Amino acid sequence: MPASKSDELKEDLKELKQLLSEASRHRVKDLLSLEIRKVETELNKAVVEESIDKNNPETSKLTATKCYEVKLNTYAWDQSDNYVKIFVSLNKVQDLPSDRIYCSFTERSMELNVKNLEGKSYVLPIMNLLDPINPGKSHWKVKTDKVVVFLAKKVVGKTWTHITGVEKREHESKTPKMGADDDAMAANPSDGLMSVLKQLYETGDDNMKRTIAQAWTQSQDQQMRGRAPNLGFD
Repeated sequence: MPASKSDELKEDLKELKQLLSEASRHRVKDLLSLEIRKVETELNKAVVEESIDKNNPETSKLTATKCYEVKLNTYAWDQSDNYVKIFVSLNKVQDLPSDRIYCSFTERSMELNVKNLEGKSYVLPIMNLLDPINPGKSHWKVKTDKVVVFLAKKVVGKTWTHITGVEKREHESKTPKMGADDDAMAANPSDGLMSVLKQLYETGDDNMKRTIAQAWTQSQDQQMRGRAPNLGFD
C-alpha cells in the first residue's frame, strides 16, 4: 500500500529537522527552518483532509467531484491587545461541518481554508505579516456568514498599523514627505506647507491638481498686497 501524503510529509519533516540539527551556518539554518515551517503547514492540511475523507464518506464524494478553488483577497480586520482579528465573509459558511474549515499558522503567515462550500473551496493566504504571531495561541471561529481568524500577537499590546509589511511599505510610499529639513520647516511653516502642496500637486490625479490649482488661484485673487510665491505648478 503506497504511503499517504501525510506520511511522506512526516518523513520529509524528520529529515529536515535532522539536517537542521547538523547545520552550522546561520543562513543554512534559516533556510532549513523556513522549509520546515512550510512542510509543517502542508502536513497540517494533509492530516485534516485525510481525516475528512476517512471519517466522512459524503465529503469524499464531494472531493471527487469537480470543486473550484477561489483565492480570497478581501477581508476586514480589527485588533485588541492580544489579537489581530481577520473577518472573512462567506455566505452559509456556518452550515458546513467543522472539519471542512481550518486555518494553518506560522510566525509570519496564515492560511484559511474552507472546503466544498456550495461547490467551491476558498483559500485566504496572508504572507509577510507585519509582526510575528504566536501560532500555538492563534485560532478561528465560525459565525453566521463569516469566519473570524484570531492571530495571537507575539508582542502583547503592540498596535499593528497594517496587516502585512507590503501594505505598510505601499502606504508609506504614497504618503507625502515633509522634507528632510524639519527644523527649517518649523522655522517657516508656510514654506513647509507650500512644499507639501507642491508634492501633492505633482503626484496627485487630475481632480487633485484641479482642486489645488483652483485654491491657489483664489488665494492669489485675495492677496491685497505683495506677490504670492510661485509654486511652480503647470
